Amino acid sequence: MHIIQIPNHNIFSFFQHTHHTPPQQSNMPMSSTSFLHFFPFFILLTLTLADDSILQRFQQYLQIDTSHPSPNYHQAADFILSQAKSLSLQSRTIEFVKNKPLILLKWPGKDPTLPSILLNSHTDVVPVEPHKWSHPPFAAEIAGGNIYARGSQDMKCVGLQYLESIRNIKASNFEPLRTIYILFVPDEEIGGHDGAERFANSEIFDEMNVGIVLDEGLASPDESYRLFYAERCPMWLVIKAAGAPGHGAKLYDNTAMENLLKSVESVRRFRAAQFDLVKAGLKAEGEVVSVNMVFLKAGTPSPTGFVMNLQPSEAQAGFDIRVPPIADQASLERRIAEEWAPASRNMTFEFKQKMSVYDKNGRPILTAHDDSNPWWALLEGAIHKANRKFGKPEIFPASTDARYFRLRGVPAIGFSPMANTPILLHDHNEFLNKEEYLKGIEVYESILKAFASFPAETKKDEEAIRDEL
Repeated sequence: MHIIQIPNHNIFSFFQHTHHTPPQQSNMPMSSTSFLHFFPFFILLTLTLADDSILQRFQQYLQIDTSHPSPNYHQAADFILSQAKSLSLQSRTIEFVKNKPLILLKWPGKDPTLPSILLNSHTDVVPVEPHKWSHPPFAAEIAGGNIYARGSQDMKCVGLQYLESIRNIKASNFEPLRTIYILFVPDEEIGGHDGAERFANSEIFDEMNVGIVLDEGLASPDESYRLFYAERCPMWLVIKAAGAPGHGAKLYDNTAMENLLKSVESVRRFRAAQFDLVKAGLKAEGEVVSVNMVFLKAGTPSPTGFVMNLQPSEAQAGFDIRVPPIADQASLERRIAEEWAPASRNMTFEFKQKMSVYDKNGRPILTAHDDSNPWWALLEGAIHKANRKFGKPEIFPASTDARYFRLRGVPAIGFSPMANTPILLHDHNEFLNKEEYLKGIEVYESILKAFASFPAETKKDEEAIRDEL
């Protein structure tokens, strides 16, 4: 929506100065002529004030500090519940773990027997370094048309866009055929184990009969939205090396540091080969295995730092590995055991976190993005109807809560309507342009109408679709 800005303090003088005396020969009564003259400005004023209210609610949500390690979950929950009340949505607060509330909202559909729609978002955000921001990270200041705040992209924007789109749809007297659920979960940024994972494996989720989940995506630097049908699974690896200690001046084989550095070099070569595929344009980032060293631990501590004339008997390094569902995960595990941490070099390894790229039936964990998936076609059609563009389907390069729903056999699509926007999640000076935020609401209106109006399939058809997805 293109808005012409009119200074609020000058709005009445604006009307006054743009008023012209109607012709004396008018066949229309004076009041009617004036009404028609002023009508476009009243519409403009109404739209401007409506957008201001939408942005103010977004700012209020962003101003709640839900950053780790001490997220203010309850304040966020209270805010969400207040919005649900204003929208006449049913609400439920769930705590699988104390002080980690999940908020589940419901807009009942006309046919409760149909599989429902679940809109998921998380309330927590990653930590900040305030002194490295040009604007306070929890002030949600607007500068140059951009809203600066932690969570503006990841992903408080999406959670509020869900609610604002429902606000607009309800105002048009639209009645959904399918039930729409809106879920706000905690702790996604630290793994989602006490939020989405527990919820996806709960009786509450089973009773909801969910047919499709929408979750977060990524910003797009160009005009095309990004759509994600899968994501890379985490394998957080720690490699440990052992060796005889010795004097710092002594040269001898199989020291802990030597063994570990051989492993680090082997990992580096693998990483470079994967990264070269991305640089050459042969594969997208989400289609390769990423490996990044996140810590290196060795040495014997001393009061002033480390003992400099002693070679340590132990050393270790940690790696964040992300594996796409189209990769051979078993082959990677063999590489780790045989090349990166071979027992022949006094090395061991462990996974701090490891998720399989396969479901319980041995199939890759992904959502179909072809004609076999009616939800994907509906999503693309709704984006087109909103006069927006999208790129080819992608694998999300990191991890989101969507994986827990895909593991249950429910199709899940990652999507955040942010075009012409630099990717700034987890970065300093995270921001979202206010016009992009408002456009995203319009897009969700189109999507929710399409999803909620999707007609009934037979129970057999629904089961067949889910099996294929």
